[in-house]
Amino acid sequence: MKPALKPFIIPIFIPHSGCPHQCIFCNQRAITGTSGAIPSANEIHSIVHEFLAYKRKSRSRTEVSFFGGNFLGLTPGQIHRLLNQLVSFVESKKIDGIRFSTRPDTIDEDRLNLIRPYPVSTIELGVQSMDDRVLKLSLRGHFVKDTVQAVSLLQQEKKYQIGLQMMTGLPGDNDAVCLDTARQIIALKPDFVRIYPTLVIADSPLANLYQKGKYRPQSMDECVAQLKKLYLLFQENQIDVIRMGLQASDDLDDSSTVLAGPYHPAMGHMVFSKIFLDAAAKKIREKTSPNDAVTLTVHPRNLSRMQGLNKKNIVALKQLFDIQKLNLTTDASLGSSDVVVN
Repeated sequence: MKPALKPFIIPIFIPHSGCPHQCIFCNQRAITGTSGAIPSANEIHSIVHEFLAYKRKSRSRTEVSFFGGNFLGLTPGQIHRLLNQLVSFVESKKIDGIRFSTRPDTIDEDRLNLIRPYPVSTIELGVQSMDDRVLKLSLRGHFVKDTVQAVSLLQQEKKYQIGLQMMTGLPGDNDAVCLDTARQIIALKPDFVRIYPTLVIADSPLANLYQKGKYRPQSMDECVAQLKKLYLLFQENQIDVIRMGLQASDDLDDSSTVLAGPYHPAMGHMVFSKIFLDAAAKKIREKTSPNDAVTLTVHPRNLSRMQGLNKKNIVALKQLFDIQKLNLTTDASLGSSDVVVN
């Protein structure tokens, strides 16, 4: 089945705006590379027009998204002002809807009444973990019950796409706890999830713990292995994973911003490459008599994933199975996760 086209997202950053306090991992100004000021009407209109000029015709849906803050933690006046700036774009069919991220404990009847008149189409909740101990150690200020209640209220509205964001590698987290978080998220039946590995960002409370030796971030290998498990678990339960890892930026590429942790601008690609490496190895191992020459066939969209970064997968398979020649071919009739070995 051909995957649905991803919506064209126009991002508007409101770093740390509406947040009641600073979570242990957070420094939104460093992550987004923008100041904490809420954008003016002129700035919002300029951003939307600029992005619309670059929209490809192949994208079927366009949404403006408020990122980086706690949207429903803003004052009612601020929420009205920001949403009002986008209504005309929806009415003129230049965009299809508005989306934002917010904390689970900001979803209540009063705030839902506040946004109900507006063309909000997607709401993402910063869940981070479904373990109260991890939430407490991460200074989140909300509990698992808040997430469960928030999702229930949103689902009763029957008008929103619901996304849940989780994090790996938080203080107090481990593989078992993280997988349990994923299973609890699956039970809530969101429309999609995002998965963010924890990074040690400069000037965050976590940076202080890291520098004192009280926090050990995940290694890249640990992170990729865990993300692979999570992705496959969500996929098995028909829940889309729309992002793994933070969006690449010049600020995140700066070692003075990310002090430690598993950051890579192509994190999702690394995870998919690991999935295809494992699938190819399994298929080759099942062959009764591996030859000196092996041909792997995948869908054209997955050629780079099968190769791996810098053709790392090819090298690994040759060494693992003592293959002298390994060829890659493509076949558009194959499924999105198929690997054929000849």
